[in-house]
Amino acid sequence: MLSTIIGKEIHNQILSFRFLVTALLLIIVIPATVLVLTNDYVRQLDDYSRRQVEVERYLERYAHFNRLGNIIEPSQPPVPLMTLVRGLSADTGLDSFDNDPLPVVFPLLDLTFIVVILFSLAGIVFSYDSVCGEREDGTLKLMLANGVPRAKILLGKIVGGTATLLIPFLIATLLSLFIILLNPRVAWKGADFGALALILLGTIVYLALFAVLGTLISARHRSSASSIMTSLFVWVVMVLVIPNLSPYAASFFRPAPSQIKVNREIFRLTQDERDILGNRLAKEKTAVVLKEYSVLAGVERMSEEDVKARILKDAAFAAAYELYGKADQAGWDEANARQSALAEVLQKDLERREKAQTKLAVGLSLASPLADFTYLATDLTNTGMRNQSHFVDLSRRWGETFGKYQDRRMEEMKKANPTADVWNIAADVHDMPRFRYTEEPLAARLKGVLAPLAVLLIMTLGLFVAAFVSFLRYDPR
Repeated sequence: MLSTIIGKEIHNQILSFRFLVTALLLIIVIPATVLVLTNDYVRQLDDYSRRQVEVERYLERYAHFNRLGNIIEPSQPPVPLMTLVRGLSADTGLDSFDNDPLPVVFPLLDLTFIVVILFSLAGIVFSYDSVCGEREDGTLKLMLANGVPRAKILLGKIVGGTATLLIPFLIATLLSLFIILLNPRVAWKGADFGALALILLGTIVYLALFAVLGTLISARHRSSASSIMTSLFVWVVMVLVIPNLSPYAASFFRPAPSQIKVNREIFRLTQDERDILGNRLAKEKTAVVLKEYSVLAGVERMSEEDVKARILKDAAFAAAYELYGKADQAGWDEANARQSALAEVLQKDLERREKAQTKLAVGLSLASPLADFTYLATDLTNTGMRNQSHFVDLSRRWGETFGKYQDRRMEEMKKANPTADVWNIAADVHDMPRFRYTEEPLAARLKGVLAPLAVLLIMTLGLFVAAFVSFLRYDPR
């Protein structure tokens, strides 16, 4: 009997005008969106490749350690699943506005937006009259008079309505997959197909949630007109209001200092005050060496060429000058260490507060199905906040490796030329460790999305129980 009710629901929905409109919308919009995203991915891939080539050319010609910081700063290449989900990794910066303002003013759609907005709204539209509409038509009274259990009626309507919407969605997704795979520049791996399968699973749960929600609201109203108004109000609150208000609520309960102000204070500590302190400490330490070694008399006023010539001629001067250089460097090292420690305190406090604020905002937003599915889709595709943390971790580890390389390379340059300013002269960095981005394994991503998926499942189950209780008490007359 349950299969008969499901079949009847699917048949009635397919013959309706709302199904025709929804199916055409999904089958046209999703493949068109994927086509645009695929071309955008190829464009970003080409841009990334060109930037890497330019970086290598720069390193061959102008590799000064004092200039390398911004040039070799780690950057993430576009990931293949950006052909479906743009996420955070694809956000266009304001610096792109001068070249092409349209991506900033009108951001590209993606599969996440289509599911969380269009699909959820379709779920409401398909289910808002599932109970009260049957009462208005008189068919609900007829089914109950023939002894059909209410549980089967309710379950059949929910399953039938969900399955009806999944038909055009799966067709559109299959067409989109062909568009992606037919592009020779897009190379999906096994993990990418696994991520897509998990996103489809999340989509089914997300759609079922709104189908159950619409059925619950329908079971609480006597007319379809009042049901649709209530459904739209609840949809706006759950999909639009909660996720947009959660950051503001988090900033109120967990305030964090302004990042701009903190960065200015850090710059003052590590630049202006560091220079003042470094000059003072360097003079104090080198003064001790100058007092002990009379052979260094007047060395502060000597040019670099004179110092080099004196080192070649006078072994005692060379040994004393090496101690002089170490004392000078020790003064600057101490200044850097002191000011860096002060800056680190500010930075860690900012990070701690921002982390607490973000955690609270994410927790509050989990009350919205939109946020749950967005976290699920973006994290599975390596385009969300989880990937940002992964990228930061990779960058930190590479930074530690590069720091060791830089110290070793500068020490070699210092030995080759004791008077050289190793920060501002050309250096051979052909063997420098390059940053390489690697995607997080699918198993780790799956573990990270268990929380939002569990919230979606719990919300769906809770709404189903509420809908069942409401339907048991519903008067079909």
